Amino acid sequence: MKPIQQWLSEYGESHKNETNKLIHWICVPVIFFSITGLLYCIKLPFVIWGVQANVAMIVMVLAIVYYFSLSRTLWIGLFLFAAICLWLCYLIERAGFLPLWEVSVILFVLAWIGQFYGHKVEGKKPSFLKDIQFLLIGPAWLMSFIYAKAGIKI
Repeated sequence: MKPIQQWLSEYGESHKNETNKLIHWICVPVIFFSITGLLYCIKLPFVIWGVQANVAMIVMVLAIVYYFSLSRTLWIGLFLFAAICLWLCYLIERAGFLPLWEVSVILFVLAWIGQFYGHKVEGKKPSFLKDIQFLLIGPAWLMSFIYAKAGIKI
């Protein structure tokens, strides 16, 4: 398995343009949330802490284990972000103004349009076309900047 720094460096190679970086700061979290929302809609036949269990909960645990295997610190920030995404899904579902799946699909489509526009501006293909694992590295790449600003070692 590649070390986290190698993943982040490789991801960063196709994310140098400032416009593309800005787009990624918006679109990567939105895509992460929208996928969480879609998986949240797939209910499981049991309850956890008073909440109907769903596929997103299981996938998040697996993603956090993956992040933990890459970094003994970075996973904490990603865990907090994942928890916020799950909590927002819960709130959207309870509010009932639009079904969570609709909100998720709309956000997913708009965010990917943004991502592909950013890569057009950058002049480089999205990293995940090289290796699908880069879909999980995008959020870690952004979190690494937050950690750097806070002086936290990855």
